[in-house]
Amino acid sequence: MQELKGVGVAMVTPFNDTGAIDYPALENLIELYVEQGIDFLVVLGTTAEVVTLSPEEKNEILRSVVNYNRDRLPLVAGMGGNNTAVLVKEIKDTNLDGYSAILSVCPYYNRPNQEGIFQHFSAVAAASPLPVVLYNVPSRTAASIANETTLRLIKAHKNIIGIKDASADMALGAALIEAAPEHFLILSGDDATALNLCEIGGHGVISVIAGALPKQFSTLIHHGLKGEAASAQVLQEQISPMIDLLFEEGNPTGLKALLAHQNRCINHLRLPLVKASTSLQNRIKVGYSKLV
Repeated sequence: MQELKGVGVAMVTPFNDTGAIDYPALENLIELYVEQGIDFLVVLGTTAEVVTLSPEEKNEILRSVVNYNRDRLPLVAGMGGNNTAVLVKEIKDTNLDGYSAILSVCPYYNRPNQEGIFQHFSAVAAASPLPVVLYNVPSRTAASIANETTLRLIKAHKNIIGIKDASADMALGAALIEAAPEHFLILSGDDATALNLCEIGGHGVISVIAGALPKQFSTLIHHGLKGEAASAQVLQEQISPMIDLLFEEGNPTGLKALLAHQNRCINHLRLPLVKASTSLQNRIKVGYSKLV
């Protein structure tokens, strides 16, 4: 398996003005990330508006990314859901050739207890032909993967190799770093606190802002991973206002506004998401002008 450390981009799904997937824009984004120092790509995650994509569209995106990437960066496929049986079937039925791992979110809406979360991910691990990265994002799922459950899953399933932790809870992250085996990947899923996690032993980040500022955010995180705290902090202070703006009206609302300003894709989202307010778009433009 290719290494999933450093900075991974949570990729958007670009749409054209009719709402169809803009494959040329998708290819151009991959070229940008390869050129500007991104370490791996995450496809069909939350940022991709995956819940609004049809099964046919998801499969076409998975195959297109493999073709556009040409084995240059490791690829991770987002495969999650809150119906375990349906998700298991989807994993078994999906062509995952060219991917290094799957990223699977904690079941949402159902609010399972920790035993339910353990059983769900056990079924995912048993079905997956690839290593599995857990995804803990309690702000979206209304359920959180406890460290004890993560450690239990690591022990039970050798193909569960890491976690994307978007809780922004440094105490939770620090405790997991202390308790988990050395080989287990602990990746931030929160841009605002990613540097902090890396500085206490985390292995990197799956990032939203790196989707529009790949070089800047990659440089920041790599400084943190190398223990170059002063250099990292300077960059953190510069980029923090933009992180706040990108999440002000949700993700990928802010990110697509910035990508559109950069002429990398059209500012189109699928309902129930809508594009950023005019006020936010204007503030993103002003914030971006200070970073370039």
